[in-house]
Amino acid sequence: MKKSELRKLIAEYKKIELKLKKLKDKKFQEKLGQIEHRYYHETGRMLKSDLEKIT
Repeated sequence: MKKSELRKLIAEYKKIELKLKKLKDKKFQEKLGQIEHRYYHETGRMLKSDLEKIT
């Protein structure tokens, strides 16, 4: 996976996370889980821990 694709994945994660704060929907939780799993599969690192390092 290219860096640009990883950036898009992270951007999508953040966007869905904001929606989840507004609308407690199970569909958004599942989508976040899928993104986290895909990120871990591609990089071998946890998405949440990488986001904490960025901010």
